[in-house]
Amino acid sequence: MKAKGKDMAEDAEAAALAGAPENGPQLYVGIGASAGGLEAIEAFFTHMPAGSGLAFIVVQHLSPDYKSLMVELLSKKTPMPVHRAEDGMPVLPNNIYLIPPKKNLTIFHGRLLLSDQDHVRGVNLPIDVFLRSLAEDQAEKAVAIILSGTGSDGMRGVRSVKECGGIVMVQDEESAKFDGMPRSAISTGLADFVLAPEKMPAQLLAFAKHPYSTKATRSGTILSDEDGLTRIFALLREKCKIDFTYYKPNTVTRRIERRMTITQTDTIRDYLAHMLDYPAEVSALYRELLIGVTCFFRDQEAFDFVGETILPEIFRNAPKREVRFWVSSCSTGEEAYSLAILTRECQERYGFRHDVKIFATDIDRDAIHFAASGSYPESIAADISPRFLAKYFHKRGDNFQVARSIREMVVFAQHNLIKDPPFTNIDLLSCRNILIYLQPVLQRKVMEFFNFSLIPGGIMFLGSSETTGDMSDYFDAVESRFKIYRSRGRVRSVGGDIVLPSVTDTRARDMKGQFGAARRALKHAEDERLLERFLDAASDHLPLSLLVNEQMEVLQIIGDSEGFLRLPSGRMVNDISKMAAKEIAIPLGTGIQKAFRENAEVRFSGIRIPRAGGNETVSLHIRPLPGRKRQDPLVAVFIETVKATSNEAGPDVCAFDLSRETEDRLRDMEQELQFARENLQATIEELETSNEELQATNEELLASNEELQSTNEELQSTNEELFTVNAEYQSKIIELTELHNDVDNLLSATQIGHILLDENLEVRRFSHKAADVFGLLESDVGRPITHIPHAITDADPIQTVRDVQRTSRPAETEVRLQSGAWALMRVVPYAIGHGNFSGIVISLVDISSVKRVEEELRRSQQLFSTVANLSPEMVWMSGLDKKCNWFNQTWLRFTGRTLEQERGDGWLQGVHPEDMEACLRDYSDAFDMRVPFSIRYRLRRHDGEYRLIVDEGRPRLDDQGGFAGYVGFCREAVDGDLSRTGGPRVGKRGRGGAA
Repeated sequence: MKAKGKDMAEDAEAAALAGAPENGPQLYVGIGASAGGLEAIEAFFTHMPAGSGLAFIVVQHLSPDYKSLMVELLSKKTPMPVHRAEDGMPVLPNNIYLIPPKKNLTIFHGRLLLSDQDHVRGVNLPIDVFLRSLAEDQAEKAVAIILSGTGSDGMRGVRSVKECGGIVMVQDEESAKFDGMPRSAISTGLADFVLAPEKMPAQLLAFAKHPYSTKATRSGTILSDEDGLTRIFALLREKCKIDFTYYKPNTVTRRIERRMTITQTDTIRDYLAHMLDYPAEVSALYRELLIGVTCFFRDQEAFDFVGETILPEIFRNAPKREVRFWVSSCSTGEEAYSLAILTRECQERYGFRHDVKIFATDIDRDAIHFAASGSYPESIAADISPRFLAKYFHKRGDNFQVARSIREMVVFAQHNLIKDPPFTNIDLLSCRNILIYLQPVLQRKVMEFFNFSLIPGGIMFLGSSETTGDMSDYFDAVESRFKIYRSRGRVRSVGGDIVLPSVTDTRARDMKGQFGAARRALKHAEDERLLERFLDAASDHLPLSLLVNEQMEVLQIIGDSEGFLRLPSGRMVNDISKMAAKEIAIPLGTGIQKAFRENAEVRFSGIRIPRAGGNETVSLHIRPLPGRKRQDPLVAVFIETVKATSNEAGPDVCAFDLSRETEDRLRDMEQELQFARENLQATIEELETSNEELQATNEELLASNEELQSTNEELQSTNEELFTVNAEYQSKIIELTELHNDVDNLLSATQIGHILLDENLEVRRFSHKAADVFGLLESDVGRPITHIPHAITDADPIQTVRDVQRTSRPAETEVRLQSGAWALMRVVPYAIGHGNFSGIVISLVDISSVKRVEEELRRSQQLFSTVANLSPEMVWMSGLDKKCNWFNQTWLRFTGRTLEQERGDGWLQGVHPEDMEACLRDYSDAFDMRVPFSIRYRLRRHDGEYRLIVDEGRPRLDDQGGFAGYVGFCREAVDGDLSRTGGPRVGKRGRGGAA
């Protein structure tokens, strides 16, 4: 039967209900994603309504070195609140929780718990960690969703969720950007839905609204329809060859309810009709009932005890070279390989040289094929120590392959624990977490099989929730904490008085007509009990009778065996040839073998046996029993005492001659020995030849394997480097794309024509504004600028470019275009470093408007100059630097100097030295305050004579109303002005008042 983990669904559900807040989430949805998962997560939540009543916990593989922006990104896709998980945070409906970097996330009683990631054991699997805790905490309210990602994280978590009654959704491989995680989850065969992310919300909501999901209807509804349930079991037995009638009711009905919820059927009749319409549903229910949940070294402490205490004891006490183990219900083989690894470690530690054969069986053919391959996903690294992983596993692509030396220790076979004969002479038997799914009477039958299989003193290793039950008298507890027992060696008839009621017997109902098989079992058991009562009553009146099988083992004794059978000293044996008195040992062994070989009766007479009162003559009668299907062949041996007067001689009875029988026996044995020697010699020669060939092949394979391993490591290292480089290139491409867009927008926004040339003067890039001057098209990129026509009329831009390229010095000139427009052309070297240039940059700025303003200003200045020159007063102008930059002709005629001589501070040379200091002070003070002023000073005329001048200045404004300097008007002072003033001064108007 399929190996299953502890049935935690009911306990976990109660714990979840006890710790969950009122009006808590209807379902807890755990979402696992890795590489490429961002798009899938956004698609999922874009289609998920905000008021679903569900809670969502997203677990990703996050970089420990960078801050995650998932909260900000996901908040834009859904109106639900998005939180970064914190320790102790309660999980509320209609909320989204995200795992933080460098943390593992678990859930306990509806609250999130954070812990630091532990990389000591190797690979960290945060999705598995959370889903397993979610399954244990929320049971049937758990939902596992696996989205895009690499590796196999989530594979074990899916099994745990399914085991506890939850549902599993997986992104289909076509829509996944990376299909490693979805493919691993699908390979378990446990996925309820395989959909694109945008289709998952609708299916999830439909599941949440089903009556069984909301707990509106319980298992009693299913059990009440006994006929429908029986027909479902009949379909399973017909197609899958397994009868689930005697499984525990709670387990069976819970699994059927889950499938009814997934298929959206409300009654058992509807579900039965769905199974008839869709035969694949039968297989789906079969997989649901046989969920295999196992892992390497499950319950580590228990396996440590087995490896350190049990295995050394078995090897030390083993009387023969071969030691046999049986792992029943092995599922996908992890437990069998774990036991093999511990066995190999024990042999190496203590130097044992026993041949170990491990039989691993399961009823599921697919699971057996998977286990025999010995290839497991990389997620097993979380269960296996790094030392064992390096020693007993080889990396093969994305999987770990069990070493050949370990695989050769294990023999996998399909086996029905209930119907098929058990293995014999087993030293250690492991059957973990299967009995909890069976009803007590079926548990007892299985335990009887185990008792039969184990040698006296053999070890039985059960699951953490299992016990020996009614068979406790046949086993001693070795370690109750780990459910390890030792067989007492008591013999019990296998399969005796077993009554197999159905699932519906839990309701104490009368069996209906469809349970004919159960009634036949009851009738057969009653017949056997009648026969046992008869034999017990007649045992004193019947001759000594024995039932013996082909292995010469005594199965039953009827009558008084004193004087004929004895127990030899030493280890307990059940071989009749060793238990019989020496006088009848030879005829017994010879006769039984002959009866089996010829399938005919054998009789011996005249056999003398010493007794207390003298010798006694006995006769042997050996008769084969009629055979039945699936029953071992047996013979009945009758030993009768012959009275002295009786005469049994007849055509079928031969008098026993010890010498002749001994000679016949020796001759037969010599022939058998000679035949065995010849066969052994031939086999040895063949094995030696094969061994030499295998040895040579093995050496070649080892050498090739080492080379391939080295190559694989190099490729792996190179692949990681390439992946890193690729990630860097991806980042650089994004930066370059953004930079390219920035440059394009900058060139377009400036409204300046730009042309970038390489060292060969070929066009690399240009802005559309440059097309107004140069006739450039998009196809001209890569063409020399010398081949491109231009609209410049008064300059040669090509020559300017060549000059800049030769001298590496910028050039700037104003050029006129054929359209009459003006442009400022700047040609500068393209700098690629300090003092290094590679190409030319041409900038063309439209200055037509500037030229127009300059022309208007020039005309205005000409007009102003004409008017000012005709004025009888002396006129001057200054700029912001307090320097005079223009004088009219009247001033120049007065001083007899030229405009160039007067500009700047030149006019001060004509001011009388005594007046110069006061003149400059008053002028500077007025200029700083930017107010009108009036000053008087003596100015030298062209003939050298000084004349008193009245100089009045006014602030000059530009077009925008800003201060641009001063304009002044000068005239000679009259005598009255001189007598009144007494010398130069700043008038009242210099302070803003009227003169």
